[in-house]
Amino acid sequence: MKRVLVCGAGGFIGHHLVHCLKARGYRVCGVDQKTPEFSPSGADEFRILDLRKPENCAAATAPMAEGPFDEVYQLAADMGGMGFIHDAECEIMTNSALINIHMINAAHEASIGRYFYASSACVYRDQQIGESYIEEDDAYPALPDNEYGWEKLYAERMALAFARNRGMTVRIARFQNCYGPEGTWYGGREKAPAAICRKVAMANDGDTIEVWGDGTALRVYTYVADLCDGIYTLMQSNNDEPVNIGSRELTSVNELVTTVAEVAGKDIHIRYIDGPVGVQARYHRIDRMEALGWTAKTSLLEGIERTYPWIDEQVSGKRSDENG
Repeated sequence: MKRVLVCGAGGFIGHHLVHCLKARGYRVCGVDQKTPEFSPSGADEFRILDLRKPENCAAATAPMAEGPFDEVYQLAADMGGMGFIHDAECEIMTNSALINIHMINAAHEASIGRYFYASSACVYRDQQIGESYIEEDDAYPALPDNEYGWEKLYAERMALAFARNRGMTVRIARFQNCYGPEGTWYGGREKAPAAICRKVAMANDGDTIEVWGDGTALRVYTYVADLCDGIYTLMQSNNDEPVNIGSRELTSVNELVTTVAEVAGKDIHIRYIDGPVGVQARYHRIDRMEALGWTAKTSLLEGIERTYPWIDEQVSGKRSDENG
């Protein structure tokens, strides 16, 4: 039975990853500054620690009662949706870099030989609609669109340096936009699918919601269960290069709104406003992951059919609290 440490287990993806690994028979220790917001962690042990501090990373990698860890899954980061990434550059560059520097050093000092790092499609340059699909190696020459992407790229290189010089087995996945139930859905850190679900849930039939930009920006939205399955698949593999994990389904923001409105059973109109849109398009090949036998199984419609009812319930509950 493998013993694994999930860093960032109080967050959206980390929380789902804990359940994914538990379902596969692992003993799981979660670590974060907070426990999951919406449901119990499910981890065998949960350590409340601020991973920006080296002594806390050392405490996080200390053995469980059953023995030392076999693997570390490093998902902890200071992150959020495009609004947060646009406004919190200094916090992102500082906090995430500290976490990544101290955590991989602590994993090495604890002789944990297998290390997963959660990177992002933000390491790539901006693309225009209609461009050719790019591969993982096309992250260089480097030109990320934002500071979040630059920090991710640096952390990738640091992890690969530990693989070369410290004998660690490192796996790196670049995530596309991830969504699903139990994700942040309000407050400024939510991603586009959660934000659109919230706006539609709060709207009446026939209402108008606001969207940043002109709605034509293209993204790949990956359902959280597919992403966790991809992480697990990558960690079992011999692939030692960064890989893209994401769906092949490209979706514009306008199409995302249409899908959410369809699931909600509402007629929704759009008002376009100024705001941070990010890159215009993301065209990323996923051949490396597909070569490992993995592919995304959940269409956007299916994923929204699972996500929207959960966010609608949260919106209703928040309204009841405010009116109570």
